Amino acid sequence: MRLYAVTIFVSAFLLFQVQPIIAKSILPWFGGTSAVWTTCLLFFQTVLLLGYLYAHGLAEYLADRRQRRLHTALLVVSLAALPILPRESWKPTGTEEPTLRVLLLLLVTVGLPYFLLSTTGPLLQAWYTRGGMHGGRPRPFPYRLYAISNAGSMLALITYPILVEPRLTLHQQAWTWSAGYALFVLLCGLLALRTQPRAVSLPETDGERAEPTAPPEPAVKPTWQMALFWVALSACSSVLLLAVTTHLTQNVAAIPFLWVLPLSLYLLSFIVCFGSRTWEWKKPFLALPPLALGAMGYAVVNTFQNLDVEFLVPLFAAGLFVCCLLCHGELARLKPHPRYLTAYYLMISIGGALGGLLVGVAAPHLFSDYYELPLALAACTLLALFVLYYDPTTRGWDLNWLALCALTALFLLYLGKSVEGVHETYRRIARNFYGVLRISDPDDPQSEDAVRTLTHGTIRHGSQFLAPQRRREPTTYYGRDSGIGLAIRIAQAHPQDRIGIIGLGTGTIAAYSRPGDVYRFYDINPLVVQIARTEFSYLKDSPAQIEIALGDARLSLEREPPQRFDVLAVDAFSSDAIPVHLLTKEALALYFRHMKPDGIVAVHVSNRYLELEPVVAQAALALGKQARLVESGDDDDNEIAAASWVLVANRPEIFDSPVLKDKTSPIKIRPDLRTWTDDYSNLYQILK
Repeated sequence: MRLYAVTIFVSAFLLFQVQPIIAKSILPWFGGTSAVWTTCLLFFQTVLLLGYLYAHGLAEYLADRRQRRLHTALLVVSLAALPILPRESWKPTGTEEPTLRVLLLLLVTVGLPYFLLSTTGPLLQAWYTRGGMHGGRPRPFPYRLYAISNAGSMLALITYPILVEPRLTLHQQAWTWSAGYALFVLLCGLLALRTQPRAVSLPETDGERAEPTAPPEPAVKPTWQMALFWVALSACSSVLLLAVTTHLTQNVAAIPFLWVLPLSLYLLSFIVCFGSRTWEWKKPFLALPPLALGAMGYAVVNTFQNLDVEFLVPLFAAGLFVCCLLCHGELARLKPHPRYLTAYYLMISIGGALGGLLVGVAAPHLFSDYYELPLALAACTLLALFVLYYDPTTRGWDLNWLALCALTALFLLYLGKSVEGVHETYRRIARNFYGVLRISDPDDPQSEDAVRTLTHGTIRHGSQFLAPQRRREPTTYYGRDSGIGLAIRIAQAHPQDRIGIIGLGTGTIAAYSRPGDVYRFYDINPLVVQIARTEFSYLKDSPAQIEIALGDARLSLEREPPQRFDVLAVDAFSSDAIPVHLLTKEALALYFRHMKPDGIVAVHVSNRYLELEPVVAQAALALGKQARLVESGDDDDNEIAAASWVLVANRPEIFDSPVLKDKTSPIKIRPDLRTWTDDYSNLYQILK
């Protein structure tokens, strides 16, 4: 039992530790968007399904000795995939479909090792069950090994943002994981070669074979209806996991901490439900699912009120955990005889993969907005009604439960009406891999103060006055007294300017352009380019030469010859989350390779949740550059929003110019903050 437990624990730890490692490695290549993590989860759930299918096939159709030989051979072959470092050749060029490229990259980089790790839980539990006999019956209660497996997975996720990410670079993480995988291959191979099934051996009495003291538990084959119910329970929790993770990472930051927190709670629910021999519903728990569903529904309805992070994250974390307990508790209550455990795990993995497909592939193509979260909440409510109504252990309390669920269903009906109201509010809603874009018009478009606004996620990404006489006024975060406004005013001392902008938005910065200038925009999202050209007129009204480079800005800049920019604005946000790879020391060095000697790099650091100023200042200090903060206030009459920009220059005397003097302030360097590089970053330290 100990060797089985240790091997399963190690495999589960590696299985889930590799997920944030590989996702963080490839995140910069695809714009730093939260959809990268959702796509990675889709890959991991799909390969987990294939692993469970492999384990089920081996257990059902191959003799035990052949199972072990085949599995050992595959383990040895998988060592050729180490170390798990993605190759530079997989970097996108800006024209590929990102979902497919992410999936192929993961398949080539970690496909075989992850597949074999995913087979370990069900396969070793099957070996354990059949590997010896106790009193004429199989070894008891293999499902506790499933709880051990989930404990290893959860420990891997918790330790990543707390211990691994702050202390090890990405290369060190990849090599350490690879060494751990080699240890796992040794353990699993040892288990396969040393433990063999034993025939039933019962004590002899007076020349006759004795009967077991208790009859073996009957192995009742599950019905197909039960198998479908297992799939539905697993799929519901999987969709909730992915939808909640997308909601948090889209509106806070695409960081490992917010990847692993929901996934850890998802796994904790498995540990709680499968850690005991039996599972039954307790009366105090019955009131929690309606409260959790109602609270999450309230937060979804009020998404655009920009709820505080100290409220948003705990609310969704607790709500997700309660809903997962509901789904996984029922899975634990309905678990079959160990004879059918591989089929049971296969159904659970099918549900998980279906959830990944619905959120990662189907939703971006079927929905124009993030509807998967409210739909998942509604599905969980209906499932709760079904589960508790038919569960014999809750009889006597079902009227109370049904009343609470009915209230939650009414609330979710209100949620549906609110979603319908969102469509009536916006002129256009569009969605792709990089998120949801919404365009809104005022009630009176003919008014002199009428403004059209672009929203990405929950954050305004640009506005424009509709009146012809005001269409070229810079608005929102780009007012004349903002950091970027001041930087361009300094550059306009030259007769002609070359301005670079990372992040197109509505193209507002083009409002500063003059005849003879060149304004070069970098954006990864083709939908943003389309909207800026068709729904807003900053680009077509500009007298300057407008250039647009489609693709990730860093990859584009790496391929281009020096652009000799007078100003380079870094303003590539996804909702409120800035891509981390645009703030590293290497990124800043790349920007200055494209600058004139007296050029200014302006980094937009306005953020509800993250303190980005010291990150930019630390990178500037590491490169011997000068950094200053410019903070500007609101001006509602001119549609100006408060903004924070960090200006970085080669020489300190630039900040003594009349335009910048008395309008910048120094940035305090944090001694506890390590300089961010392409190999190291830690957003957990800068959460406000």
